[in-house]
Amino acid sequence: MTFTHEVGHLIGGMICGATLTDYDLAPWRMPYSLHSPDPHPLITLWAGPILGVAIPLTIADVAQRRWVWFIADFCLIANGSYLALAWVSGDRFLDTPRLLDAGTHPAIIVVYCVLTIGIGYVWFRADCIYYLAGETNPKDGAIKSETDS
Repeated sequence: MTFTHEVGHLIGGMICGATLTDYDLAPWRMPYSLHSPDPHPLITLWAGPILGVAIPLTIADVAQRRWVWFIADFCLIANGSYLALAWVSGDRFLDTPRLLDAGTHPAIIVVYCVLTIGIGYVWFRADCIYYLAGETNPKDGAIKSETDS
């Protein structure tokens, strides 16, 4: 989750012409990326949570394997929860306070959090039930739509 989320910020910064001054994607530390100047901070900031969800969902859709959907569904919950918890914490270095400072309307963040956490919860819960029930499937529950409809 943190890798695809932070890669989203890097891609967003590249697209809008921001200058990358520092970044860290090491999995054993909290990843971050710093852009300055950033002519379009909303693009750079929103690219993290949007691509942090879109990349894993796209990979899961292409792979058509249940365990890949498990990871993608977790990424849905994690990205939405991160924005919600960052809002509550108020830490000025986290994404949500920065999104609000850059001009994002609070309702947009609420809608993002409700959708990602809500959909992610339903799908991830189904994944957990599937795996905890100990069902065996030679295709590993290959296609999500066939197993979760």
